[in-house]
Amino acid sequence: MLTERQLLILKVTVDDYIQSAQPVGSNQLSKKAGIPFSPATIRNEMADLEGMGFLEKTHTSSGRIPSEKGYRYYVDHLLTPRPLPQQDIVRLRSVFEEKLTETEQVIKRSAMILSELTNYTSILLGPDVRRHIVKKLSIVPLAQDTAVAIIITDSGHVENRVFSIPPGLNPSDIEKMANILNERLVGVSLNNLHLRLEQETLTILKQHVERYGELFHTFRQAVLLPHDDENIYYGGKLNILKQPDFHDLQKIRDLMDVMEETKHIPMILPVGSQGLHIRIGSENELTAMEDCSVITVSYNIGEEQTGSIAIIGPKRMDYKRIVSILDLLSGDLSKELTRMFKGT
Repeated sequence: MLTERQLLILKVTVDDYIQSAQPVGSNQLSKKAGIPFSPATIRNEMADLEGMGFLEKTHTSSGRIPSEKGYRYYVDHLLTPRPLPQQDIVRLRSVFEEKLTETEQVIKRSAMILSELTNYTSILLGPDVRRHIVKKLSIVPLAQDTAVAIIITDSGHVENRVFSIPPGLNPSDIEKMANILNERLVGVSLNNLHLRLEQETLTILKQHVERYGELFHTFRQAVLLPHDDENIYYGGKLNILKQPDFHDLQKIRDLMDVMEETKHIPMILPVGSQGLHIRIGSENELTAMEDCSVITVSYNIGEEQTGSIAIIGPKRMDYKRIVSILDLLSGDLSKELTRMFKGT
């Protein structure tokens, strides 16, 4: 059990190190407002905190820095989110003033603004594109031998898929096909398009469209292209290089590789994890992130889907500010995307 004096010294030490990135000494702390203790008293308490594993000494200075245990105690027991200045609130909410029509655009802009405001790396996991529902499908001829299928979903997501038109095909067959597809595919998720195409649409096309087999084959191949990675959005990937904590080039390369590989995203942003979570150093699953802290928060997309936001920075992260930023953004993002899904 830490004494009140030790709690105060630990809190101020962590706060000071977060701001300065320099080891904290007893003389330095004794000059701070609200610290009524002598340098000798502070030095003794810091030694005790070091002995308990909350602080650690660096090799280059007589000062001390927080350990992982110290950061964890700080986050769990001493952290009070800092009220955001008005200019930060305005900047965060500016994305919702841009009248964007697609959820992807809103999420992508949010990732960029988040990285600019924090100077850390942001990753946003958007809705699973495969769960989007087809709202409208159009086929527009581009030339004699090509056309584009334009699929608009309930979220405003637009997909353009170019496919080949068999030579000599009657243009009226293209129009018939578009009408049949609209009738049969509207209301179907992108994930289930292949089933609906095979089970129902092909039978109808066979009855009304000449040379349906050739046309259906090329259309099907284009529309059923994979949607991998379309719901992952990055902001400030290189921001980590601006942090004084990261100077080991090999560790930086390893960290960059991890963030580039989408297979690692579930370990950074656990799918379905609700609320706000803070992982510090070795608490991260990936070894390459052992010098990082990762703060994640969930947000809602309509009534059934959720997304996630991650901020990746040094263990010396400004937790007070980041928690406040994520709390505001997740709430506003949930409201905006739910509104867009409902079409209001």
